[in-house]
Parts: sequence; structure tokens; C-alpha cells
Amino acid sequence: MRASGESYGVIGALKAFPLRLAAKRVASLGGRLHRSITRGTTSVVFGRTLLSRQGEAEIEHRVELARESQAHLLSENGFLRVLGSLAKTPPANISRQSMLDQSKLGGEVLDLLTLFDAFEHHAEPYSFRDVILAKKYAGLVASGAGWSAIARSVHQIGPVGSLTALTLQTGENKILARDSHSLAELDGQRLLALPETVDEAEDYFGLAENAEAAELFAEAATLYGHCSGIDNTDATSAFNLGNCLRKIDDFDGASLAYVTALKRDPLFIEAWFNLGGVLRDVGKVDAARQHLAKAAALDPSYADAIYNLGALEYDAGDLATARDWWRKYLELDDDSDWARRARAGIGLANRMLNKVG
Repeated sequence: MRASGESYGVIGALKAFPLRLAAKRVASLGGRLHRSITRGTTSVVFGRTLLSRQGEAEIEHRVELARESQAHLLSENGFLRVLGSLAKTPPANISRQSMLDQSKLGGEVLDLLTLFDAFEHHAEPYSFRDVILAKKYAGLVASGAGWSAIARSVHQIGPVGSLTALTLQTGENKILARDSHSLAELDGQRLLALPETVDEAEDYFGLAENAEAAELFAEAATLYGHCSGIDNTDATSAFNLGNCLRKIDDFDGASLAYVTALKRDPLFIEAWFNLGGVLRDVGKVDAARQHLAKAAALDPSYADAIYNLGALEYDAGDLATARDWWRKYLELDDDSDWARRARAGIGLANRMLNKVG
């Protein structure tokens, strides 16, 4: 995989280095990067700090949403290899199915452990050392350990390949490693801990996400504003700031935030769409039309943009153009509530145009 032409959505902070540095590296290689999944996202990267900041169920939910986006899922190590910041993996020839057969791990657990770099290889094919690790992890799972506890623990000693020489067992809410001399937690005093990477922008972003989820939109806006100010290349924090300001009816602030997001990433489709919505709400019809049309041009399958263009033209009195947009909408969606509204709008436009004729 190459970064050129790719759009990466990163979920959770990277363990290796601040996300703003990754964004600059991706841009230098001809790609784009966001702290979220957008309509243009081609690859979703899961940062390993997610393991310490989110519970297992929440992580699984985010992984499922990423899979539904049809984007390629990539571990942090896999992403670093794309950027040329990590050595390539050694040759391997063991398939995912063979890993499942030999280790007796469940498929979902194997995929999640792979996604959070609990193996030497970040995707199939796997190596013989990966099979050894998978068998050890299967034993831990059988003893009651969750996959996230395993993934969180194994990274405490450095390269996961080092675990092949250790016996792993579960302790009380922790994973223990036994060698010929002693027993210790994987993050215990006997082992050298890896340094933590401090990224103030990512800390603000995580807090802002929590506040937004709790519908504390004013607080979330303040936090996203801090994040956006710290990292002036980050389009996602500016976009999310706009969303929160729109929720509290600060339309001028929301417009400015969306414009900032678009200056940082002119291909940010949702920012074109949301800015168009704000402009429509404040009565700037011509500008709203331009922005919604830009979103539809960047992604011709963006049904929401196409429907809203129809609604905009209908409200403006251009029934023929509204009908054309809604017909395009029905080519993308023909069985939802919005599709029924589009059909009703087309029918009403037809009756009114025929009456005028």
C-alpha cells in the first residue's frame, strides 16, 4: 500500500508520535489524514493509545463502524510501514485461516489482536512466530482474559516477538509473564517500560469527543477549539468545532470553523455539505447552493447533498431543477423515508408545473 492518493482516518492517538507529525508525513507523500472517518476515507488507522483510553466494548463498536465504511483497516504498525517509519516485516506465508486452525483463536479475537499489533505482522500472511503468539493468546482467552487486556499488556515489553520465549498467564485484571527466573506483570518493574508520547492536541480532541457525545456542545466546542489552535493542519477538529457551534446556534462561528476546515483540506466533503447547510439556514441561498453542489461533485454518491439541493431549489421556487435533483436522489436511494419524500416532492413539482403550463 502507498500513501499517495490515500485518505487516512485515524481513530485514537498514535503511540509512536503526535498525529500532526503523521499528517505532515502523509501530506508529503501525496495523501490526506483526518482524526475521523470521512466520506473520502480509504484507510482507517487504529492508534494503540485507544487501548488505554477506551473500554473494550467502545473499541469494538468503533471497529465495527470502520468496517461498515468499507475502508481498509490498518494497525498503527501497518500505517508506520506505509510511511516508511518502521522496518518491513520479515517474509511470511501463513494464512489467516491457518492461524485460526492452528491457534484455536476465534476469528474476531484474531482480527482485533492483529489490528492492535499483538503480532509481528499487521496483516496476513503471518509468520511461524505469530502462530506461537496466537497459541499463547488463545490460552489467555481460555483463562478469561479479554482481547484488549492482552493487546494492552503485550506492548509493555517492546517487540511482541519477545513474548515467544515467555509463558503467559492471567492474573487479577492483568497479564503475567513467567521466564526461568521469575514472574512479573508485563508492565511491571522487572521490565523496561516504553516512554509515553505526549500530544496535547490529541488529549483535547479525546476530551472534546467525550463532551460532544454527552451533548455538552459548548464545552466540546471550547475543547475542539483548543485542539484546532494547537494543530493548524488538523481539519477534523475545526470541522467538529463547527458541528458543535451549529448545535448551540452560533452560525457565524460554525461557518468560520467549516471554512477553516476547508482551507486545511479542500477535499473535505462533509465540510462543504455542512457549510452549505449553515448558509441555507441563514438565508444565503446562492452560497448554500454552491457549497452543496461542491459536495455532490466531489462525491456523486452523496445522497444527502443531492436531496438537499433538491429541497433548496424547491424552496427557491425552481421546481424543474428541484425535480431533477430528486430524481438523481432516487437513483441512489429508492426505499427510505427520504426517498418517499423525494417522490412526493417530484409529484408536487409535476402538478404545479403542469398547472402553470
